[in-house]
Amino acid sequence: MRRKTSLVLLALAVFFAALSPLLRWYAFPRLAKIPANQYQNMVLEAKDATLIDYTDGMKAKKVSKVTIVQTLKGNVEASEKIEKTAGKDVVVWDGLSYVVGPDGKMVSRIPERYIFDAHTQDPVHATGESVDGDPVKRVGIEFKWPFLTEKRDYQYFDAQARTSAPIHYKGTQTFRGVDVYYFEQTIPWTKVPFPKTMPVQGITPASLARTGTTRWYTTVRKFWVEPLTGAPVYGEELHKEELRGGTLLGGRDKVTVFAGDVKMREDYIRHTVDLVKSNRSLVLLMTSYLPWGFLILGLLLLALSLWLEARSRGPAATKVEEPEPVTA
Repeated sequence: MRRKTSLVLLALAVFFAALSPLLRWYAFPRLAKIPANQYQNMVLEAKDATLIDYTDGMKAKKVSKVTIVQTLKGNVEASEKIEKTAGKDVVVWDGLSYVVGPDGKMVSRIPERYIFDAHTQDPVHATGESVDGDPVKRVGIEFKWPFLTEKRDYQYFDAQARTSAPIHYKGTQTFRGVDVYYFEQTIPWTKVPFPKTMPVQGITPASLARTGTTRWYTTVRKFWVEPLTGAPVYGEELHKEELRGGTLLGGRDKVTVFAGDVKMREDYIRHTVDLVKSNRSLVLLMTSYLPWGFLILGLLLLALSLWLEARSRGPAATKVEEPEPVTA
């Protein structure tokens, strides 16, 4: 009986020991993915910012606050269509960056379609990939880092410049009780397109181009990323835009369109941190808790199996026979 039990325990030990690496290195990369129907929005603010007033001689003025609302909405229908030819799980995010001034009026409105691999976050090039209606071909990541983010530089796509540039790993920090990797990217002054939708009736990118005036942009982009989920828990940008040259500026060399330190609003920081902590527990379950737990359980079962086997093969007890009486 002991031998049969030891064989059963040995089989279970092999099963759990084999399941440990399979769960971590085979199951996790296939199960961990961004859902196609995910929806999220974020509100950022730049307080005491500089903003151009198009109605008052194109002058730059100090304002109390500029608000940026960023929305990302999963387009399930588009993702399913692309998956048929891509041969992989694909996510399509229809994004919108909507900027309003202190009076609540629109400053700019830039839509974006971001198509990427649901597991790796690598871009997937397909019809519809665009920024403000302009076709683009992304290199690197945008919005989200890969699961199990590494301590290294990544290529990060800049929607304003329509190009990618390195975003540098700068070290490990603690943010609101979460261990995070800090990344930073600097985009030098770069000539960028005018938004298709302008805040003043009658002004269009085509009309601005006829004046010879150009739009320039620079930013220092900062992200604090939770490495297991690859989700930023906080973001900030030191953002500047200028109009330069042409007849539109009335002889001036340049005018500030917008300048400010853009930061996530406090209520969205709290919500994001709570959400990332919850998702982090799920990733830990798949990459650490269950694999190590199964491995330890397998070793314990193996030890118990060997112990029972040793007991079953021990020396048999010697039977002592009573001496027979001597007969005459």
